[in-house]
Amino acid sequence: MGHKAGFVSIIGKPNAGKSTLMNALVGEKMSIITPKAQTTRHRILGIVNTDDYQIVFSDTPGVIKPHYALHESMMHQVDGSIVDADLILLVTDIYEEFDETDVLKKLEGSTAPLAVLINKIDKSDEETVKAKVEFWQQKLNPKVVFAISALLNHNITAVMDFVVENLPEHPAYYEKDLLTDRNDRFFASEMIRAQLLKQYKKEIPYSAEVIVTSFIEGDKLYRISAEIIVERDSQKNIIIGQGGKMLKIVGTYARRDMEEFFQRKIFLEMFVKVIPDWRSKKNYLKKFGYE
Repeated sequence: MGHKAGFVSIIGKPNAGKSTLMNALVGEKMSIITPKAQTTRHRILGIVNTDDYQIVFSDTPGVIKPHYALHESMMHQVDGSIVDADLILLVTDIYEEFDETDVLKKLEGSTAPLAVLINKIDKSDEETVKAKVEFWQQKLNPKVVFAISALLNHNITAVMDFVVENLPEHPAYYEKDLLTDRNDRFFASEMIRAQLLKQYKKEIPYSAEVIVTSFIEGDKLYRISAEIIVERDSQKNIIIGQGGKMLKIVGTYARRDMEEFFQRKIFLEMFVKVIPDWRSKKNYLKKFGYE
């Protein structure tokens, strides 16, 4: 038996628990987790290495109906991730409603083996779970349907075994010892950025960058400081909001996401800084990891 390696795409709607799943899968045999800041900004890779295989997990943005250019660019990444995939994990929340236009449409052109993961079954009962399993079997005829709880690690080993089983034989795509000190910082900045996308209108998230300036890990508490960089004073005022109200909302939700993700208490402080036209200044782009 030769060495196996492959790309596994994790897709689903926002809030289906994709990043919790990604963390559980990569943490399951965690020799390495390397998020890569793609120029597309939102596709996160988690790499699991053993002597026999390398799995490159790709956690994509939640599938949404695009309302403006940034959404469209995010959805292009989902499409790209499906095209690249050797294996697709569709993550769906037990109570999620699906219409025909979104996630399912994106899967139509794919020939990669598909597993449906019904997440958050800890919030449900046996009857509902059974009905959902049946629904997905009829709907998509996937290779397998798993009922899981990513948060409680329920059935994650079975998912991992399925992934390894279905990897193609291939040499490793990435260096086996590839590891940067940016991994957790990168995730923290992505979670803040996700809240910027959720809480503000069009141009704000598009012209904002999040830099984690300090990340101190304690046993029970992580202390994280971040700068939100925008291009104009008017944007800074919008992000902070009246009496700091908006920034507080972003901080609260980002902190909750981080606590779920890192499984630690988080102390988060954020500052907003103006750097005019940073998106067109090469030195800043380089500094922010866009080569």
